[in-house]
Formats: sequence, structure tokens, C-alpha cells
Amino acid sequence: MNFLNLIRWKNLLMIALSQLLLKYALLEPFGVSTSLDILGISLLILATLCIAAAGNIINDLNDIETDTINKPNSIIVGKSISEKSAYYYFIMFNIVGVGVGFYLSHLVNKSAFFSLFVIVSILLYVYATYLKRTFLIGNLVVSALVALSLIFVGIFDLIPSLTSLNRETQLTFFNVILDYALFAFLLNLLREITKDIEDINGDFKAGMKTIPLVLGRERTKYILAFLNIVILVGIIVYVINSLYTQLSLVIYFLIFIIAPLIFTSVKIFNADSNKEVGLIKNLYKWIMLFGMLSLLLYKYIILN
Repeated sequence: MNFLNLIRWKNLLMIALSQLLLKYALLEPFGVSTSLDILGISLLILATLCIAAAGNIINDLNDIETDTINKPNSIIVGKSISEKSAYYYFIMFNIVGVGVGFYLSHLVNKSAFFSLFVIVSILLYVYATYLKRTFLIGNLVVSALVALSLIFVGIFDLIPSLTSLNRETQLTFFNVILDYALFAFLLNLLREITKDIEDINGDFKAGMKTIPLVLGRERTKYILAFLNIVILVGIIVYVINSLYTQLSLVIYFLIFIIAPLIFTSVKIFNADSNKEVGLIKNLYKWIMLFGMLSLLLYKYIILN
């Protein structure tokens, strides 16, 4: 179990589920021209999860000092798993992830796509060792990488099948994937800022320059609330403009996405303890999950 917690198995499961939903609840049911069969999508998921797992491990290796203060009861590296073993796992997952990515890129006849896995692997390392300590940049980079895990489905499944005849259809569905990727990016950005508020004590000792440490905890809460409201308004506009004819989808978004975002908008101002901040952080993850699960409802409504 310690090993599973080290690689953040719950986060990896969400990535895998999101990629599967895009493939089998969005692209396949609507007859879009795709390049990945069962083996192909499995390889994409494997490569993505391995590189993400490696990123989680190197993140823990560089967070030992801060975790000693912020999460003393949840420390894995140096306690349940040695630093040497953690580095071994980090290298192993990267090799497997990049290697599978290399094979997959050739499988879809787009060898240049292999570089994407290398870039993501490098960025995760740079994030854990340097960018995480910087003001805002680290938050933006890790959120962009979360969004990229969704865009990968469009890159490897749609682009290799692009022709002059299906170009409009392929780009339409690629844009839908980009919409979900943007949703994931924004929600993860909120979650990262919330984590910075939660971890402020340990980050201060480690000499980091996170948003709460540079601007202060209270100002950061106002920024978080503002961004939360911006996203909330954007989703409401999207529902009004795109989903108003589908009552079931409107109700789904109201209950599982809009209502929780309204709650977090209000709760942020009253969140004084780490337990309350942690609640908001976890809510963002659930909102992101329910956003992806909306694909299943969309598929059911459209095809029935």
C-alpha cells in the first residue's frame, strides 16, 4: 500500500479513467476516425501513467523536508520506502513510460510524437526540483501537464487519422477535448493554489516562494475565490449556450459542478484551518472527476 500511495494511485486512476472516457464515451460512439485500437489506447495510458508516477515519486523525494512539517503522518520516502528505492522506481517508471511512448509513436506512424513524452518527463523533474519553489510558474506548469494528459488522446487518436475529407469532423472533436483539457487545467490550478495555502508552514521552512508566501494567506484566498468565480461563470455560460436543450445535462452540471463551485466560492473565505482548506482541495478533485463523467451522460443522451 505504501508503494501505491507513493505513486499516487488515486490520481493515476483518474488520469486513466479520463483518457478512457474521451476514447470510448466521446470518440468511438460517434464514428470518428481514430488511430488507436485497444492495444494503442492501453499503451497510451501505460506511458502516461508511468511518467506521471515517476513525477509523483520525484516530487516526494524533493518534499521530504516540507512533508515533515505539513504531513508528518503521511511520509513515505525515508520511512516506509528508502530514498534509494524511490530513486530506482523513479528511473524505472521513466524508462518504461518513455520507452512505451517511443513504441506508440511509431505504431501510429508519427515518430516525432515521441518527443512529447520526453518533454513531459523532463518538465515533471524540473517542476519537482525547481519550478515548484517559484511564484505561480510551478502551479501553471503542473496544471498544464494535467491538461496535456487529456490532449494526448486527441494527438495520438485523431491527428494520425486526419485527412482532407474528415478534417472538419476531426478538428471539431479535438476542440471538444481541448474544452475538457481547459476545464482540467483550471480546476487543477485552483487545487494547486489551495495546496499551497495548506502547506504554507512547511513551504516557508523550505524557502519556497509560493503564492501564499509571497502575497500572504488572506490575499491568496481572495485570488482563489476570484478565479473560482471566473470558472463558475464560464461554466454557467457554457451550460446556457451549449447544453440548454438537454435538461438532464443541465441538471447534472447544476448538481455536480456548479453547486460545488458555488460552495467553494463561499467556503474559501471561512477556511481558516488546514482541515477546511483540505476539504476545498478535495472538492476540486471531485468536481474535475464529475466533469469528465459528464461524457457518459452526454453519450447516453445523444445516442438514445
